[in-house]
Amino acid sequence: MKLVLLSLVTGFFVGFLFALFRLPIPAPPALAGITGIVGIYLGFKVFEQVSPWLQSFGK
Repeated sequence: MKLVLLSLVTGFFVGFLFALFRLPIPAPPALAGITGIVGIYLGFKVFEQVSPWLQSFGK
């Protein structure tokens, strides 16, 4: 939980600084970008769960 809060605070300050200096936000467009990030994370987690099964299936 500490890592999550640290990430949130760091992201907040980076976003604040980018807005302060009128720079484009270093993130993809709102909902589409968040959905893509969630998809990447879920794909990674599913692979971690399925990988042992795939390895035993291939033997």
